Amino acid sequence: MSGALKEVRNRIKSVQSTQQITKAMKMVSAAKLRRAQDAITQMRPYAKKLSEVLSNIVSNSEGDVNMALATERPIEKVMIIIVTSDRGLCGGYNSNLIKLTRQIIREKYASQHAKGNVQVMPIGKKGFEFFTKNGFKVVDQYWHIFTGLSFEKVQAAAQHAMDAFANKEVDAVELVFSEFKNAATQRFVAEQFLPVQKLVKAAGQKNADFIYEPGKEVLIAELMPKILNTQLYKAALDANASEHGARMTAMDKASDNANELLKTLKITYNRARQAAITTELTEIVSGAAALQG
Repeated sequence: MSGALKEVRNRIKSVQSTQQITKAMKMVSAAKLRRAQDAITQMRPYAKKLSEVLSNIVSNSEGDVNMALATERPIEKVMIIIVTSDRGLCGGYNSNLIKLTRQIIREKYASQHAKGNVQVMPIGKKGFEFFTKNGFKVVDQYWHIFTGLSFEKVQAAAQHAMDAFANKEVDAVELVFSEFKNAATQRFVAEQFLPVQKLVKAAGQKNADFIYEPGKEVLIAELMPKILNTQLYKAALDANASEHGARMTAMDKASDNANELLKTLKITYNRARQAAITTELTEIVSGAAALQG
């Protein structure tokens, strides 16, 4: 019985050690989440308005100027940018992003994938490891962006995608990421990154009457890459906040589960201890009775 007691004691110590780690990770993620949430909250309105401006300009400039990044053509080759995290222990966060990416490839770009014309640009170590391991064509220069996340690093990745599209190396670029809602909720989304989408007009809606200064072509050439850089940076900030929220929630649940397990183990330990004491008392009483006899 003493062996059983020792085993239960060791399990209790192990669970308590694990619980200390999960609680510490929850606190770290909570602190990081506050900063990440502030960053995406401040960035989102700016990025949304820029995206609307770009879509509006593209919609009202059709045929007027050369817009290489807004040119729609038959989709033969595809690039998918997937934004995951560098580390795990964040619930189903990374697996949901990978699942969505594979679903898009399977349902939307099956023929292109069969011809080997789908390439994946992972941002984040988990996505890089998965798609490399599973034999996908991978752009491997930008997966480490979250090691010191900055606009300049994201800009380099966005520029790679824009160059590939402008040079007709790919005909479409999709962006898969997690949109931050709150600490417990993320929305896994796929957006068209390239070609730049035109604004969908309501019935009877008139063209916006813009006055361009400097000229329209100069403005579009300058504005379009900057807005696309901002779009990808917003996705990276969304993903960063989502990751910390997902990890904080996962570690909170893990701590709760550890509590429940500890309660069960302590009951088991007490029962085993009581049984051991009862057995020892029985042996003592039996021994005493034998001596008296």
